Amino acid sequence: MTAAAKPSEKTGLILASASPRRLQLLEQIAIIPAAVIPADIDETPHAGEKPKIYAERIAAEKATTVYREHAGHVILAADTVVACGARILPKAEDSDTAIKCLKLLSGRRHRVISGISLVLPCGKQYVKSVASVVAFKRLTDAEISGYIASGEWDGKAGGYAIQGLAASFVRFMSGSYSNIVGLPLFEVAGWLHTHLKETDKP
Repeated sequence: MTAAAKPSEKTGLILASASPRRLQLLEQIAIIPAAVIPADIDETPHAGEKPKIYAERIAAEKATTVYREHAGHVILAADTVVACGARILPKAEDSDTAIKCLKLLSGRRHRVISGISLVLPCGKQYVKSVASVVAFKRLTDAEISGYIASGEWDGKAGGYAIQGLAASFVRFMSGSYSNIVGLPLFEVAGWLHTHLKETDKP
């Protein structure tokens, strides 16, 4: 399946995300989208915007953007942020950013918040967020350098991916693991189980 794939049925699920991790997570619970169509939107946080509000807003905008071009389908979108207090950490697009994120997260707790949005064929939209808590051990310069050399930080919110080498940094975790990876499966599965039935009604 490619990002350019077309929906195969009128009420087929479209995943509005470019993240291969989210597609893999859905496949893990036997949900195969009919298409993967990323949304091209401005993801810049608003001034003073709180992490939870930001995650929900971006997920909602992704879903509605794709729905405008594919009305009549079920659209699922998500956005995951790493937050230290009220601060939204960036997606690490370069090693300097990743290093700054890791140093900030070193020895402290942070939240991973996923906003998720579902749009039904009728246009009705649902939005919610799920938060998990992660605590890193105090990282040495050597550990940070080794992680940077792995390249796993590239494009990741907060400069790390918990499903890789960074798992060895985690001394405590509370909440949904799949949420930290990128999609809270318990909540998404419940939504789809409930709302996809609505699309089957005559």
